[in-house]
Formats: sequence, structure tokens, C-alpha cells
Amino acid sequence: MTGTIVAKILFDNSSYQTFGELPRVGSHAPDVSLVNTKLQDVSLAHWTGKRKILNIFVSIDTPVCAESVRKFDSYADGEEDLALLMVSYDLPFAHKRFQKEHGLNNVEGLSAIRHAGFGENYGVQIMDGPLAGMFSRAVVVLDENNTVVHREHIEDITQEPDYAAAFRALGIDIDE
Repeated sequence: MTGTIVAKILFDNSSYQTFGELPRVGSHAPDVSLVNTKLQDVSLAHWTGKRKILNIFVSIDTPVCAESVRKFDSYADGEEDLALLMVSYDLPFAHKRFQKEHGLNNVEGLSAIRHAGFGENYGVQIMDGPLAGMFSRAVVVLDENNTVVHREHIEDITQEPDYAAAFRALGIDIDE
């Protein structure tokens, strides 16, 4: 693994480090290879021509992560050219179960289980502490050409992201 440890996150009253940093606004997003709920490998090309919000988190089975997925789903109603990509190390079955249990229609659960590198390429790989190997909480927003138009690394992973800022980066106003 090359690169540097630069970001710090807070969890359970302690500080931990992540590897690298989020892609910079204005840069072309690193491509991804993730597994969807149909057990298919997908890359950003799967959503060619769509704007994308990547909601990156520790686990769908934690309260704040679950709430962020539900909120992103509800805020995206009617946005046909928007792909909401929910990224974690959870198994595709967990993403599918969660979406079904909560009647979610606008989000796509994606797992990093088969493909190393996402956490390092997006600067969210937790390097130490009890969550080592998992992803920290972050939001990366891409335009239809996969240019980064917004990024947010949430320092305290028990906090929710700024939903309004993510949607505003795409010219969408939401009511929170």
C-alpha cells in the first residue's frame, strides 16, 4: 500500500487514522469495482451519464449508517438521472435485506468484498482501532462525467452527513 495516512476520524471517544484522502473537487473520480445486490461486479461505467452520490459508511447494520441510507433514498424521489450508491464492506445480501425491509427504491447497495482498493483510492480505509479495515463515513458527489463536485469526510462517524450540501452540489434542493 502506497500513500500516506492523512485523515482522522473519531469513534467511541478515540481518534483513528484513514489512508489517503478523498478525491479532490474538480478531479476525475477513481473508477470503482464493487459488487451489487445481484452479485454482479460493477464500475462507474454502469451508471454512465448519471450524476452520482456515493454514501460511504462502516455498516448498514449500525444506526447512523442505516439512517443515512434511508434519508438519501427519500431525498432522491423523482430524480431519474441520479444514482445513489451506498458503499460498505457489508455483504450484498445485507444491502438487499435492508433495502427490502425499508422499501427503498432509489439507492443501490454496493459491497467492496471482492475488490481491494476502494478504501485506499477514496481515502476512507480505516487503518487502526476497532474498525480497522472498514470504511469511514464520507460522501463523494460526481457529475455525469464522474468529475468530483462535492466531498465530505465526516470526522465523527457517529454523525450524519450534510445531505443538503450533497444534493445542492448537483443543483437539487431538498427539505430536511
